[in-house]
Amino acid sequence: MSQKVRVRFAPSPTGPLHIGGVRTALYNYLFAKKNNGAFVLRIEDTDSQRFVPGAEEYIIEALTWLGLEFDEGTHIGGPFESYRQSDRKEIYKKYVDILLAEGKAYIAFDTPEELENKRSTISNFQYDASTRGEMRNSLTLSKEEVQSLIDAGNQYVVRFMIESNQEVVVNDIIRGEVKYNSSVLDDKVLYKSADNLPTYHLANIVDDHLMEITHVIRGEEWLPSAPLHVLLYRAFGWEDTMPQFAHLPLLLKPEGNGKLSKRDGDRLGFPVFPLEWKDPKTGEISSGYRESGYLPEAVINFLALLGWNPGNDQEIISKEELIDLFSLEKCSKSGAKFDYEKGKWFNHQYLQMAPNAELAKMFYPILEEKGIDVSVNYIESVVALVKERVNFVKELWEQSYFFFQAPTSYDEKVVKKRWKEESPAQMNELAEVIQGIDDFSSHNQETIIKEWIEAKGYHLGNIMNAFRLAIVGESKGPHMFDITAVIGKEETIKRLHKAIEEIKS
Repeated sequence: MSQKVRVRFAPSPTGPLHIGGVRTALYNYLFAKKNNGAFVLRIEDTDSQRFVPGAEEYIIEALTWLGLEFDEGTHIGGPFESYRQSDRKEIYKKYVDILLAEGKAYIAFDTPEELENKRSTISNFQYDASTRGEMRNSLTLSKEEVQSLIDAGNQYVVRFMIESNQEVVVNDIIRGEVKYNSSVLDDKVLYKSADNLPTYHLANIVDDHLMEITHVIRGEEWLPSAPLHVLLYRAFGWEDTMPQFAHLPLLLKPEGNGKLSKRDGDRLGFPVFPLEWKDPKTGEISSGYRESGYLPEAVINFLALLGWNPGNDQEIISKEELIDLFSLEKCSKSGAKFDYEKGKWFNHQYLQMAPNAELAKMFYPILEEKGIDVSVNYIESVVALVKERVNFVKELWEQSYFFFQAPTSYDEKVVKKRWKEESPAQMNELAEVIQGIDDFSSHNQETIIKEWIEAKGYHLGNIMNAFRLAIVGESKGPHMFDITAVIGKEETIKRLHKAIEEIKS
């Protein structure tokens, strides 16, 4: 095996990529880049019954959006014949035949009905050393009977023969030494004649070996499979090339116990998929982080800290810094609560750090949809003033619509509280003062208008509250003179006159 670090992300195209799978891909990516290794995408599509059209393309698009670039994979190629398991049938059959020839696997003809009958008659039935002698397989049938059944077209599976009461040790980078007794394992199916495809267990081991994978970084839910994989490596005589295992902690529900699920997202209103997904069978649409307005950098930062800690109090960590700091030894053994509110916080932080020009481009389609036609420079000026108030780009409109359109109505509660009997006359005076201001910068406006208020002996709060109501239509928005500096002198005066005409105290 090459000494170069090689990791693989190996999803099954059975639907949209869950956010837990995204985190697994991220940790593989960070580990590979930290060690100047290769990050490989392998599509494990041997379960033909669960294949979902479009799922593979979805996985690639999602990880591309997040900036997790692969070095090899189904979409970019590499030194191996194929990175899609359904293209490698002949390779797996060769290794199935090796196990059969060496007596380490056997052919079984038991029908689903026969297996179900055993389960109903034997409590906790397991197809293993204690029961295989009672079943229809090549250990209980003669060679002639086996061949006759195969020639007659009877479907069969190939099962791995596991000897009972052996100690199996799994060395895990995160969990340390984990010991199992082989008696808890059944004789797993490795191959099915029905579709001439291997099961996950065989294909996974063969591909990891042939593709020279050095580290298998995957979710905790795969830990029970690890002893079987160790035994398969032994059976092939590949102990020296066995990859190091690292089983990541589960992502847990935000509240209560158990693994994070789509239902949690639906119930609490947050996405559990990176991109929006439309079920090809039902047409049901599930929300995605991209379409919900999350920045990919924020999602990466958020996920990285769910089960891993850099060893300090730093929370905002760029992808480059994550690569530099990442270590599997710093991953937690216990599950990580999925704090979706923290995810919003991360998005807020990254929005604040994003250049105004970039946010303006993201905001532009929303404005276009509303029939707003203004310059990009104008949008940038607005974004700079309101972005600290939002978690998502889509929220910018609610915080800034008054920059793009004059009020068509005025908040009744604010009118009752802020628009005094003397307000119309004072706003008329204010319009005249504003007309005489040549330098309409925020600072210069503020200086001149406050001097006027003081000279006239007016109440500052009353003037400014009525001014805001006239310009915005309610009591909201950033610094008043920042607003008027952006909308300009002419629009400011126009709105003042309109308010004088329409607001009744």
